Amino acid sequence: MKILRRLSPLALLFILWLAPTATAEPGPCTEIGEQGVAYAVCDFDARKSDIRLFLRDETGETYGDFSRLASERASKGETLVFAMNAGMYAEDRAPVGLYVENGKTLKDANTRPGPGNFHMKPNGVFWIDGPRAGVTETARFLKSRQRVDFATQSGPMLVIGGRIHPRIHEDGMSRKFRNGVCVQDGHIARFAISNRPVSFYEFARLFRERLHCQDALFLDGGAASGLYAPSLSRHDRFLPAMGPIVGVVEKAKP
Repeated sequence: MKILRRLSPLALLFILWLAPTATAEPGPCTEIGEQGVAYAVCDFDARKSDIRLFLRDETGETYGDFSRLASERASKGETLVFAMNAGMYAEDRAPVGLYVENGKTLKDANTRPGPGNFHMKPNGVFWIDGPRAGVTETARFLKSRQRVDFATQSGPMLVIGGRIHPRIHEDGMSRKFRNGVCVQDGHIARFAISNRPVSFYEFARLFRERLHCQDALFLDGGAASGLYAPSLSRHDRFLPAMGPIVGVVEKAKP
């Protein structure tokens, strides 16, 4: 302390400028650019983060939007730190395919043929089981008879075993806002959403080449593709009400 008193004010400022400063921990979400397109990417480790699926509240009403889910979680002493549309749904907002919540199967797997992205086989299942998570082709998931805490079926798969889905072509003309998910190392869930309309190929390439995912699943696109990420000051709102939502919650700080 005596030494500091002998230093001039200018010298003291220089010492303080050189001193290391505490830096805030990086948030779970970041914005990246890939091939001229901006994306928001959010990473959560299932061993550390409470990743869940949400459809209806205790009264049986579908949440429908992020605001209602966040408010309901707050009333339970929890903070919603991330949320995203978790797959395709019908007009009544019920899941189109397999949906498991808190270990209960609320909708059986859908393996029927049909039109649209969901039926572009193979489609897949995003699942969480305690500290483990994964993205698995639907047929493989059903064959394994795996019991999980949460699961949602959507389609198509974007990346399968490190290769882009065979029906997703580089010259595809359809461009929409799109969101999807992959899992690395059996526990790190990586969620991504495009900040402008992109083709299926552009979106699949993001997962394969930038995020280095072996298996990735398309969740939804268009007006239904949205993100809730307070760390990015982002709370997407849109007219159509959502069906299944994937979210990450934390115990609210006192």
